[in-house]
Amino acid sequence: MGWWGKVIGGGFGFMFGGPLGALAGMALGHQFDKGLNLAELEPGNPERVQLAFFTATFSVMGYLAKADGKVSRSEIQMAENIMGQMNLNAEQRKAAIALFNQGKQDDFQLDEVLTQFKQECHRRTSLLQMFLEILIATAYADNSLDSAEHNALKRIAADIGFNPQQLEQLIRMVGAQQSHGQTPRPSIDNAYAVLGVSRDISDAELKKTYRRLMSQHHPDKLVAKGMPEEMIKLANEKTGEIKSAYEQIKQSRG
Repeated sequence: MGWWGKVIGGGFGFMFGGPLGALAGMALGHQFDKGLNLAELEPGNPERVQLAFFTATFSVMGYLAKADGKVSRSEIQMAENIMGQMNLNAEQRKAAIALFNQGKQDDFQLDEVLTQFKQECHRRTSLLQMFLEILIATAYADNSLDSAEHNALKRIAADIGFNPQQLEQLIRMVGAQQSHGQTPRPSIDNAYAVLGVSRDISDAELKKTYRRLMSQHHPDKLVAKGMPEEMIKLANEKTGEIKSAYEQIKQSRG
């Protein structure tokens, strides 16, 4: 039984605790309360991390959408698109929307939520990076990144352990990946940006970078570490964009 099955069946209960537990409790309602008398899942358990990932993703997505003072239709559409890509059932979608709305509230405890999320992930950097990439894509939903959203991303990145240089590289890469997927014939410069490398990179370093990125975004590895299995399609799209860019660069080099 997966993480959602345990929520429905009562396998989580109040063992979660903290701000993430409070958010999940409000979003899941009576289903979450069913677990009061059942065994706890130990910290680091993949299914517990999956619930943390789901809870943090949609609540912080709501916070980010409100960062510039208003929630645009494109940002709501991005959240809906991610829900659609995840093939959420009716109850999961209801919970995701509730979390998104909680994140928009003025009293949303961003720093506390992110501190607990980082702890729940147990130093699984690739998982934290995927979380950050999803949020960057949300900020780019309207094809722009304004200063308020940029500042919010800086705060989010710092809370989960990414320095400003790492964030800026991810912003460039995610922006290029979004463009790469939307353009019939993306430029070679765009392909290099998707991989986060410059044109003068050696063939050996290019291949090394490609393999590292494919490993970081490998769907099975991410799910094993705690990404909800419903997000496999998002990871597959990432690896598809990375592979397409790499093949384009290889072809251009002959």
